[in-house]
Amino acid sequence: MTEGNQIFRSAVRADLEGIVGMLADDHLGRTRENPDLPLERSYEEAFLAISQDPNNELIVAERNGNLAGVLQLTFLPSLTYRGSWRAMIEGVRVAASMRGSGVGGGLIRHAIGLAEEKGCRLVQLTTDKGRPDAVRFYESLGFCTTHEGMKLRLDKGDGIE
Repeated sequence: MTEGNQIFRSAVRADLEGIVGMLADDHLGRTRENPDLPLERSYEEAFLAISQDPNNELIVAERNGNLAGVLQLTFLPSLTYRGSWRAMIEGVRVAASMRGSGVGGGLIRHAIGLAEEKGCRLVQLTTDKGRPDAVRFYESLGFCTTHEGMKLRLDKGDGIE
């Protein structure tokens, strides 16, 4: 799909280094990602698992032939809401040089469109409390803080914060 001068498409293996670079390019990502080449095998394994799962999609935005953004969209069947599907957006990043240019909004709108095509009843996402700009960004797109999110870390002691 194209929006303005952006193209949205499924990620391919050749995008992986650029995607990991974007994931690592902020104050939180630097503590938990490793963009050093060659990439750790775990990134390859995760990419393969995502690309082979029909309920997962890794979507990239391209602008002028350059990787500009990424997100993961996961479709979840649910018994709630009368057995409807929901979509979960994760790992949203925009290349530093493209922030504030509409790439992120385009990516999110594209993901919402895919969720609507799938028949999802709602789209959900979480954002780290350490990213107040992200909270404002998602609110500007119509997302509401309706729940308090909680996480349980199972990977304690692995050096990732």
